[in-house]
Amino acid sequence: MKIGVVVFPGSNCDHDCEHIFKDVLGQSVEMIWHKETSLAGLDAIVLPGGFSYGDYLRTGAIARFSPVMGLVKEFAKGGGMVLGICNGFQILLEAGLLPGAMLRNKSLHFICKDVSVKVENAATAFTGACQPGQVLKIPIAHADGNYYTDPVTLAAMQANAQIVLRYCTPEGKSTPEANPNGSLDNIAGIINAAGNVLGMMPHPERCAEAILGNDDGKLIFLSMLESLKQSKKPLKMMPV
Repeated sequence: MKIGVVVFPGSNCDHDCEHIFKDVLGQSVEMIWHKETSLAGLDAIVLPGGFSYGDYLRTGAIARFSPVMGLVKEFAKGGGMVLGICNGFQILLEAGLLPGAMLRNKSLHFICKDVSVKVENAATAFTGACQPGQVLKIPIAHADGNYYTDPVTLAAMQANAQIVLRYCTPEGKSTPEANPNGSLDNIAGIINAAGNVLGMMPHPERCAEAILGNDDGKLIFLSMLESLKQSKKPLKMMPV
């Protein structure tokens, strides 16, 4: 598979994502500069974490106007797989590819630590390698990860199983105490209605190798590759 990793001015997790897909999982990776005008030949796109445009104005608010984002929107509209991690999630929200917005953490402090997240929907292209209700330990590193949306949109997301990951205790209970940033409904990751765009605040690329002492994040990337593989399988013709 050929994975495109978008690079904005200020991105700092782009090469981490490249390393996981290329060196750990053996895939072809193309680094996509934010002024790029073509995404031809890509099977999936990753918007990595970091501080695009220095988080000036508002996280993701300037990056949404980068030339490449028009292409990303068209790619997603055509059913292409898009993953946004941390700042990438914020950009997807600002660009309207996912519903809702990010607020400052409830504590008003930058938070960098391992958290537990529960897989609420294991039937997505990004979580197929997980078990329903499985608890993953994945690090977070953000100051604006407090997800918010209006009650009507939240109800629709809940009904459509678009809430993919929730902050929880190590035992899998989504309690207020397990919520590191005040995120509505303990939301850590969501997908769009079509199921081909995922935004998540935790950083799976930072825990995708056993040498790091934790490879739970690898399940996200393995899920993506398996889904892409299945989508490329030729249809079996029934005998006439």
